[in-house]
Amino acid sequence: MNSQNQDRLYLVTGASGYVGGRLVRDLLSDGKKVRVFVRDAKKIAQQPWANRVDVVQGTATNSQDLDRALAGVHTAYYLLHSINVSTDFEVIEAEMAKRFADSAEGANVKQIIYLGGIANDENRSRHLTSRMDTGKNLASSSVPVLELRAGIIIGSGSASFEMLRHLTHRLPIMTTPKWVSNRTQPIAIRDVLYYLRSAANLDKPQDRICDIGGPEVVTYAAMMQTFSKLSGLRKRIIIQIPVLTPKLSSLWIGFVTPVPTSLARPLVESLISEVVADPEKSITPIIALPPEGLLTVSQAIELALTRVAENHVDTRWSDAAYPTAPWQKAQSDPDWAGELMLKDHREITTDVSLEKVWEQIEGIGGEHGWFGSGWLWYLRGLIDRMVGGVGLRRGRRDPSHLRVGDSVDFWRVESMEHGKSLRLYAEMILPGKAWLEFTLTEKNGLTFVSQDALFAPRGLGGQLYWYVVSPFHFFIFPTMLRNIVKAARKSHTS
Repeated sequence: MNSQNQDRLYLVTGASGYVGGRLVRDLLSDGKKVRVFVRDAKKIAQQPWANRVDVVQGTATNSQDLDRALAGVHTAYYLLHSINVSTDFEVIEAEMAKRFADSAEGANVKQIIYLGGIANDENRSRHLTSRMDTGKNLASSSVPVLELRAGIIIGSGSASFEMLRHLTHRLPIMTTPKWVSNRTQPIAIRDVLYYLRSAANLDKPQDRICDIGGPEVVTYAAMMQTFSKLSGLRKRIIIQIPVLTPKLSSLWIGFVTPVPTSLARPLVESLISEVVADPEKSITPIIALPPEGLLTVSQAIELALTRVAENHVDTRWSDAAYPTAPWQKAQSDPDWAGELMLKDHREITTDVSLEKVWEQIEGIGGEHGWFGSGWLWYLRGLIDRMVGGVGLRRGRRDPSHLRVGDSVDFWRVESMEHGKSLRLYAEMILPGKAWLEFTLTEKNGLTFVSQDALFAPRGLGGQLYWYVVSPFHFFIFPTMLRNIVKAARKSHTS
């Protein structure tokens, strides 16, 4: 590696996302100087690399924010998308890419590296078309753009892997649309990161499009069978029927997997046409294959399963914020914004140590559940799914430890002070905004725990919603608090 590369400043956009969070880690391990551009700096505050990077907070639709982020940058990684934000995501993505290109040119950036999607077919989905248009908009300035196009990315925590895993686990017999027989060329997240980090060391800027894929071309049905075999499951019975449209398929996927319908649909639409790397767009002329070779589909799935089993999932698809209802204001609204705040307050005192109580609170949700009233939580999650929300199946990144920005079923960690407080923001579909907050203090050998369910309603409908669900709070919240203490006492004595 050329030593002058070590003096370069690298910008990673989307650093709080699935690929971006891992890329930052890898660039730092290579000794690179890294700046990250994020909408909310709190979301990366507890990343292990947070104090080793320069952080610029802003949005990609604000030229001044982009100018600050790109100042002095040699190579900029563009890992942004708006697929989950709006129905007109193509317009938003086009605007972001064009502004980014203009700011990069003004800042004299030498190289833009963009991770897009393989698109061979003229019958492309909206998602893939938007990904291609993003590349064109990035290339509209004089800054060279190296566009790496990938298909399905297999890795622990990726949306594609979670969709594959849960479909295969939960459905021993499945009726599927005909797209499961289309050819695709998956690539392991390890190999995607290899190409991205290797691109940081190029001596000369590159202005080209390169397809990156694994060593095998398979069908989605074959991937499901491979997954079932590696997981010790029986061979899946797959019955193809022609009437399952992408819309119906995504609704079904949203119902039986943690991946919400809004995200499942572009994933499904991307599989309608064949997603196979074009040999004419090979990356090998500028970046050699990994020394150990590219991972096969079986190896990629096995590695992802190992990471999940070891609870060693660095980033997840759900790290990117899920879109809330359009009337919901930013989570950072000040207290003086004039909102009506409704509250359900509970508290309890126990002789169990604060540390043991905190362990239970930090482990809330996911496989540990919500400490009682399970059927009510399940019902609320089901209702949320039915109206297009994330539901309860999203789970957690880690079963025992949280960090700001983590998703916890249909909540997200908004703030946390270890051993003292945890504040969760609701990402379910609601007529307002909701939080669940725990606060712990210790005095005279006793632990005081307070639990607050907070709701800022939108108009009269939001207020009516609160009063309708309030009776259920008498079952849910006191039970939750008692069972948290009970579980803490049990762990203390065991």
